Amino acid sequence: MPLALLALAVGAFGIGTTEFVIMGLLPQVAGDFGVSIPTAGLLVTGYALGVVLGAPLMTALGTRVTRKRMLMVLMGLFVIGNLLSAIAPTFGLMLTGRVVASLAHGAFFGIGSVVAADLVAPGKKAGAIAMMFTGLTVANVVGVPLGTFIGQSAGWRATFFIVAALGVLGLAGVAKLVPDMPKPEGVRLRHELAAFRNTQVLLAMAMTVLGFGGVFAAITYITPMMTEVAGFADSSVTWLLVLFGLGMVGGNLVGGRFADKHLMPLLYVTLSALSVVLGLFTVTAHHKFLAAVSIALIGALGFATVPPLQKRVLDHAHGAPTLASAVNIGAFNLGNALSAWLGGIVIAAGLGLTAPNWVGAVLAAGALVLAVLSAAVERRDHRTTAVLAATPAAPRRAGYRPPADRPIPTGHGRA
Repeated sequence: MPLALLALAVGAFGIGTTEFVIMGLLPQVAGDFGVSIPTAGLLVTGYALGVVLGAPLMTALGTRVTRKRMLMVLMGLFVIGNLLSAIAPTFGLMLTGRVVASLAHGAFFGIGSVVAADLVAPGKKAGAIAMMFTGLTVANVVGVPLGTFIGQSAGWRATFFIVAALGVLGLAGVAKLVPDMPKPEGVRLRHELAAFRNTQVLLAMAMTVLGFGGVFAAITYITPMMTEVAGFADSSVTWLLVLFGLGMVGGNLVGGRFADKHLMPLLYVTLSALSVVLGLFTVTAHHKFLAAVSIALIGALGFATVPPLQKRVLDHAHGAPTLASAVNIGAFNLGNALSAWLGGIVIAAGLGLTAPNWVGAVLAAGALVLAVLSAAVERRDHRTTAVLAATPAAPRRAGYRPPADRPIPTGHGRA
C-alpha cells in the first residue's frame, strides 16, 4: 500500500477523534458554559448535520481544483474549526467551531476514497479504501478514550488543541505524500450530479443509511443500557466503547479484504448477521459478558459494510464518482441521526432502554432487503444487455442493393 494512504489515515484518525470524543466530554463542556446536557448535545447534532450538508457542498465547490489541493483545504478547515472550539469563550462560538470542522468530514472521506482507490490496482481498491478508514476506526480505540481522559484530567480545551495538532499533521502528510494526480478531463459538476440518476448509486446510499443506522440505534444509548440494564459501573463504559472500536477495526479490515471479489455476498452475510445480533442484544444486554461480546460484534459487522458500500458507489458512479462518494459519507451520519431519533422515540414510549436494539435490527434488515433488490436489478440489467448484444441484425434479401447504388433512370423504360 502506498505511503499516501498513511497520510489519509492520519487525517481520518483526527476526524474520527473529534467526531466522537465530544460525547465523553459533554458534562465538562456543559458545566463550563453553564448550559444543560441536552443543550450541550447540540454539539453532537450540529456536527452530524454539518457532515450531511457539508459533504455535497464542499465537494461541489472543489470540482474545479485537484483532489490533492481540495484535501489540503479540507484539513485546513478542520484545523480552524477545532482551534475555534478550543478557544471559544461562549457556547455559541464553540458550536460554530464544531460545524466548521464538520464541513471537512464528509468531503475528506469522499474525496479521499476516490484518491485511495486511484492509488492502487483495480483489484485492491476496496482494500485501499479500508486502509484509509482504518484511521477512523482506530480513533475509536485510541483517540476517543485518550481524548476523553485528557479532557477530564487537563480540561476539554486541551483535547481540542491536540485534535487540531493532529489535523496539522494530516495536512502535512497530504501535502508531502499524496501525489498531485490531474483532474479527470471534461468532468464538471453536472457530470458529478448525473451519478445520482443511477439506481444502484441510490440503493447503495440507502443501504448505508439503514445499515449503519442499525449500529447507532444501539450504540447511541449504550451508556444507560450498560449501566442500568447490564449492571456495569459507569467507569466500565470506556472499555466497552474500546471493545466497540476494536470490533470496528476488525470489521473494516475484513470488509476491505473481501469486498473486491465478493462484494454482494459480503453484504448479505454482514447485514443478516448484524440484524440477528442487534435483535439478540435485547436479551444479551442483561448479561455482562454476553453484552460485551455483542458490542464488539455490532462494531465489527457494522463497519464490515463500509468498504463494500463505498466501493459500490464508486463502481456505479464511474467517471465522476467524487460527489457521490462524499454524499455516501453523509449518508452514514444521516443514518446515525435517524436511528438516534427513532431509538429515543421507543424509549420515551416506555418500551425500555433495550428497545433501540429492535429498531436497529429492523433497520439492518431493511438494508439487507435493499441489497437483495440491488442485486436483482443488476442481474436484470445484465440480462437485458446480453440479449441486446446477442440479437443478430435483420438479414437482407438476396440480391438486395441499397437505393443509392441503383442506376439512375435514363427515361428509357423503368429503372
